[in-house]
Amino acid sequence: MEAMTRREFLALSGAAVASLATGCATNPVTGESQFMLFTEANEREWDRLHAPHQFSADYGVFPDPALNAYVADVGARLAAISHRPHMPYSFRVLNAVHVNAYTFPAGSIGVTRGILLSMESESELAALLGHEIAHVNYRHAASRMSQALAAQLVVGLGVMAIAAKKEKYAALAAGLGALGSGLLLAKYSRDDERQADQGGHAYLVTAGYHPDGMGDLMERLVALQEREPTLLEIMFASHPMSRERLDTARQRALGEYAAMRDRPPLREAYMDRTASVRAQRDAILAMQKALRAFDEGRVEEADVFLAEARRRAPSDYAALVLSAKLKLAQNRFQEALALALAARQALPGEAQAIHLCGMARLKQGQYDAAWQEFEQYDQTLPGNPEMAFWKGYALEQMQRLQPAAQEYLRYLQSGAEGEQAQYAYQRLVQWGVITPEKTSPATGSEGGAKPSPAKPKSSQKKPTKKK
Repeated sequence: MEAMTRREFLALSGAAVASLATGCATNPVTGESQFMLFTEANEREWDRLHAPHQFSADYGVFPDPALNAYVADVGARLAAISHRPHMPYSFRVLNAVHVNAYTFPAGSIGVTRGILLSMESESELAALLGHEIAHVNYRHAASRMSQALAAQLVVGLGVMAIAAKKEKYAALAAGLGALGSGLLLAKYSRDDERQADQGGHAYLVTAGYHPDGMGDLMERLVALQEREPTLLEIMFASHPMSRERLDTARQRALGEYAAMRDRPPLREAYMDRTASVRAQRDAILAMQKALRAFDEGRVEEADVFLAEARRRAPSDYAALVLSAKLKLAQNRFQEALALALAARQALPGEAQAIHLCGMARLKQGQYDAAWQEFEQYDQTLPGNPEMAFWKGYALEQMQRLQPAAQEYLRYLQSGAEGEQAQYAYQRLVQWGVITPEKTSPATGSEGGAKPSPAKPKSSQKKPTKKK
């Protein structure tokens, strides 16, 4: 779950304090009382603010309108017979090649190319989507966020955050492969997963699908996890898996839903409709090998696999972005820029490539051009405070200290912590913009930067460039 900004925390906690003692709602599925501080309006707003960032972290929407329409049609059939059919569900196929599917609280649902490649029937797809829709109906994400928010309120902590420090927007535009993916999502408990299995299975059967779809899906995931654990690391971190869940799904299909076992699994329909993903199988497998190699520290081998992926799919956005990230990690900045520019051409308007262009230009000393890239990112995908830091840094290198200070202040006011926040804080102190305090943003303390009327002194010696 992504860390809340101070403004978001205060907006929610203001209402939550008043309702903390009686913060309960009726669960739409079980009919039982459920501790809940998040309203349905909060759930919708969370999706609106955060889902676009996660989808961008997963390399944007796969550019096949027919396949996206197919997945959306299956999802819509299930959502229509769910306990919360009025929620603003949406479904999209994402370019990421690791195996994952997820939902935000109000039903913004994404499935990766990697998991589509792993399944073999429409019944399995319906099971996957039904499971995610069930999370929305049981309000699992909202419940988890409510519990975390209540803990912050009860103990009176000054840190306005719900997630761990590592789960920051910073990861959305950094690293390789799945790094940055899954950081905005709720982490479900095993009980949550059992409920979602049961609810999703019911939706699956009610919508007319073969009841084996749920068990078949789980069996594939368990087998794949044993064979290629790296590919499911993000999925199993947020959706804990067990053979007990698989056995329960099989028993349910043979018992409660035995009368529906004459339905077709719709293998041919699924294979036909997912043909565009399967046509990229070799490129996807090469990218998966690259992710595994990078995770194991075999950087040069990862480079070879990514070159193979680009050879097989020259315009694949994920292959180009992954390659650009790897070149940045290798300090091969001109090559990184060329690949990032190619990614922008392959999927215009997707934000991650824009950020990579900015980073590659920054590393080459093209500060004005880098600032323009970061500004375009901000316009394309607003709400990532990391852009304030990088815009401030580019402006600083151009000796435009007044606007640089404004960006650094904006970055610190977002609640940022860590090395970059410490750097921004020190610059603002050095320039006389803020008054030094006993603690700094790097410590995660409630104290921190407080603006003063002073302006940056442009006659100062140029600040040391960040390493």
